[in-house]
Amino acid sequence: MNKAVNIQDLGLKDYKEAWDFQETLFKQTIDIKIKNRRESAGLTTPNHLLFVSHPHVYTLGKSGDISNLLLSESQLESKGATFYKINRGGDITYHGPGQVVGYPILDLENFFTDIHKFLRFLEDTIILTLEEYGIKAERSPGETGVWLDVGTPFARKICAMGVRASRWVTMHGFALNVNADLGYFDNIIPCGIRGKAVTSLHVELGQAKVDEAEVKAKLLKHFLKLFEHTLYPDLLVEYLQCH
Repeated sequence: MNKAVNIQDLGLKDYKEAWDFQETLFKQTIDIKIKNRRESAGLTTPNHLLFVSHPHVYTLGKSGDISNLLLSESQLESKGATFYKINRGGDITYHGPGQVVGYPILDLENFFTDIHKFLRFLEDTIILTLEEYGIKAERSPGETGVWLDVGTPFARKICAMGVRASRWVTMHGFALNVNADLGYFDNIIPCGIRGKAVTSLHVELGQAKVDEAEVKAKLLKHFLKLFEHTLYPDLLVEYLQCH
């Protein structure tokens, strides 16, 4: 089993371009697995973690309701935002500058074949990272993502999640609000959940801006520990030098 992971930071990238890149990596891994099964090729499958941020965009998951987008096409254009219906689970969400988005494209057969455990580990990555900032985050029963003050009238979501998996290969992932413009969430019913607020790390800390590179480093640390990953050493050096 290959537990090495290729870490890439794509910077600010158009949603469709990043989606296409995910699909390419996803298909490459699926193709290797098919070849191994058909030909007993014994090839190693890769694992990837992509960090990225997107220009303003709304995405709707496979089970989502388009009525949860509260903007017309012309209103989207006036706000400089785009819209995509995509092949992950979940409902509607927003991505934009000030979010740290993570896309793990993993072959879970290199780790464990349990999609629920995978999702819990993604949530724990966020929860442990926020704990380093003195913020108590948690799961909300029956709802996706990571939340603050669950079970109170002040419950608010700080991280959205939605994944796709096929043949134990994953794509899509999480979107953590770090310096997000929360006004863009007013244009949707986030994840189809009415009456729930959304927040961002910089708001919770009372800061004008939080160091996003620092947040990524903390996310990476917890992600690798939870998944018992190892890094390609040269890629880790390159990643640290760039951040």
